[in-house]
Amino acid sequence: MTYNLEMLPREKVFRDPIHNYIHVQHKVILDLINTKEFQRLRRVKQLGTSSFTFQGAEHSRFTHCMGVYEITRQICDNFQRNYPTKKPGDGLWNDDERIVALCAALLHDVGHGAYSHTFEHIFNTDHEMWTQKIITSPETEINQVLKKVAPDFPEKVASVIAHTYPNPQVVQMISSQIDADRMDYLLRDAYFTGTKYGMFDLTRILRVMRPYKGGIAFDNDGMHAVEDYVLCRFQMYQQVYFHPVSRGMEVVLTKLLQRAKDLYEHNHMNGFEMPSLLIPFFENKVTIDDYLLLDDGILNTYFTLWQYYPDEILKDLSYRFLSRKPFKSAEYDHKTKHLLPELADIVESVGFDKKYYTATNTSYDLPYDVYNPNSNKSRTQIEIMQDDGSLIELSTVSRLVRALTGKILGDERLYFPKSMLTQQSDEIFGSDYEKFQKHIHNNKIV
Repeated sequence: MTYNLEMLPREKVFRDPIHNYIHVQHKVILDLINTKEFQRLRRVKQLGTSSFTFQGAEHSRFTHCMGVYEITRQICDNFQRNYPTKKPGDGLWNDDERIVALCAALLHDVGHGAYSHTFEHIFNTDHEMWTQKIITSPETEINQVLKKVAPDFPEKVASVIAHTYPNPQVVQMISSQIDADRMDYLLRDAYFTGTKYGMFDLTRILRVMRPYKGGIAFDNDGMHAVEDYVLCRFQMYQQVYFHPVSRGMEVVLTKLLQRAKDLYEHNHMNGFEMPSLLIPFFENKVTIDDYLLLDDGILNTYFTLWQYYPDEILKDLSYRFLSRKPFKSAEYDHKTKHLLPELADIVESVGFDKKYYTATNTSYDLPYDVYNPNSNKSRTQIEIMQDDGSLIELSTVSRLVRALTGKILGDERLYFPKSMLTQQSDEIFGSDYEKFQKHIHNNKIV
């Protein structure tokens, strides 16, 4: 496929703490970066509420998308230099695919909403679906830029996000168990949170990647670098992404948005400043323009106003979120799950509405999974290429990875106000606090 591609007269570079320089040679990439939809990502934090736990985690979806683009560019360079196609169907790299891969990498997260995943859970949005809409809608600047490459080019880029693009090499660059997206966010999130165990040898992994007809594999002599990546991913999920305090702030944010939605639906926001940019989400009538108007700053502005709203619950939850007052938590399992309704009732008995002041939060991750054709959401497995060109799945040659394969790791927690653990038995409702505290030992429900 021949595309209408214009190169920049001189390569443009962006300084980056992870990749040193991000190199842009194609005019379409620079034009996409300069669209209003992409610039909006500067106003959406990459890690949502994690910055309340790791104070350095102020980086944005914008910087992450730039990093994913740069890793993808390096993969394309490596493939073109070392594995260029010689004849059709040989399974090697066709560099005509480069521009599709680069654009998909850059735009893969353009559909993320304010506070990312928390917002998705409340309003049942899907950032991948919105990414595809933003890319394919004639209303967006992104779509207009992509159409200059070819009339059907936006649909091709969107199909990479949808995992339906016909070349599996391009899809796996952006979305697989070891892809440009994951590699950038692990390194970037480790850097900004100060968690060194998230660092792996990116240079070595890129060096041992190679295309084949079914996608992307890794040279046998690079297996240990891939092992290290899998372990880093495991550590980052357990120590950063699933951190109980970050999740405590996420619960406050979830309940805050839920309360605002409930008040609006019962006409209790009349007479106070209406959250006009949220109304389409409350009413489930969201256009692309509505979606793109929201970012973290807009939500924070509403939360600031809501601190003065007459509703005590909305006011209190807004204060808790803006002033970093996370809910506390205790871990439970199948043996103690039956106690949750009783504990929620105790929380309500001391004056908190249990609908907004208690929540269960479950965070689980599969560090590595082998391909299962019968699974609803099977993952592309990591293939190690042997010296004779045959492929072998990673966990069959790595004892380390085999130990993590198929193991769903994480925990289940009950969240509640901190005062449930700090109030004394001689205070008002003292017997209720005492009863609650007797069920908590070493941050576990007993």
